[in-house]
Amino acid sequence: MVQHRSVPRPAVLTPSAATSQFRPVLLDASRPEGLRELEALAASSSVGAVQDTIEEQLDELIRSQDPAAAQTTGSLAAMRERICGGMPLWRWGTWVFYPWSGRLVHVLPRNDFQQLRTDRNCNKIDRAQQADLRERRIGVVGLSVGNSAAVTLAMEGVGGSFRLADFDTLGLSNLNRLRAGIGDLGVSKAVLAARQMFEIDPYLDIEVFTDGLTEESIGPFFDGTGGTLDLLVEECDTVWAKVAAREYARSRGIPVLMDANDRGLLDVERFDREPDRPLFHGRGGGATSADVAKMNQGELLSFLLAVVDEPRLSPAMREAVGEIGRSLSSWPQLASGVMLGGALVADTARRILLGEEIPSGRTYIDLDELIPAMDPQTAFVRAMAAVR
Repeated sequence: MVQHRSVPRPAVLTPSAATSQFRPVLLDASRPEGLRELEALAASSSVGAVQDTIEEQLDELIRSQDPAAAQTTGSLAAMRERICGGMPLWRWGTWVFYPWSGRLVHVLPRNDFQQLRTDRNCNKIDRAQQADLRERRIGVVGLSVGNSAAVTLAMEGVGGSFRLADFDTLGLSNLNRLRAGIGDLGVSKAVLAARQMFEIDPYLDIEVFTDGLTEESIGPFFDGTGGTLDLLVEECDTVWAKVAAREYARSRGIPVLMDANDRGLLDVERFDREPDRPLFHGRGGGATSADVAKMNQGELLSFLLAVVDEPRLSPAMREAVGEIGRSLSSWPQLASGVMLGGALVADTARRILLGEEIPSGRTYIDLDELIPAMDPQTAFVRAMAAVR
């Protein structure tokens, strides 16, 4: 008779306070209090890894500022000494602690960091424009599709202050289109986006709204302590929030961008130039957020389909509409379409914030049309011709 040993089952890790942490700790070791905090942190069990590439960062900064003057090792060493003012390099700059990963990272001071991080943006975005963009406040509602937009905005340096709103947490089915890992499952999508953005730039100012947009949170989201938003990116699924966000944006003269993630649809509403413009270019039939709050599920679906121009949906999306809730759990979305949408939103946001005359309207960047496949007959004829 085979004896089966009883294997103790490990305790299930449940979400803790660390699940909601998204803001890094910045320490200045050049100051006595900052040095004490850094030493205490380094001696604690909180730090799992230390990454210090400050010398390489400083050398890269010097080369970016004056490529010709930094040709020799001796020149670099002298320049490093001058910039640091004789302070030991390990105490110069900023130490950044990321509580959710336990990493302690040494980076350049704020101004030097921002200059070097965006150095390769020149001359597509000049220094004056970069400084302008860092002063802008951007709101992103819906951090599934909106994650790509938010992270791309942070990478490109479009915006220095962000407000992120989403009530949902990351699920396994989100990983077909959202840049995250299985270790992030169960984390708030707004928190996840904030972490990813802070890992690109720890000097950003980010506020998260993990309950999404509600009647209580929508006011602080638009008019927080740092000031009113300069631009809104709306990517949420909740119909009330889509309408209410535009009502708030229109009343405050805030432009709104939306990527519908089908056929590369990018929607632009310039409420900053057109304060009386109808929401959704009039496709919503004049319905208000109060009207939407009273709609049943069928009415909400009809409203959404009108907003996104159902006849212009891709064949796959039109076919999917009738299958949601039957053979499909939700709207089909692909990573390639989401990444394209993030690029379209970030590029358009940058141009609007820098004063370009981008009009209200709807544009399709449909890759199936721009890069069409051959029909089978044409492909066969060309293949035969190649053989000959």
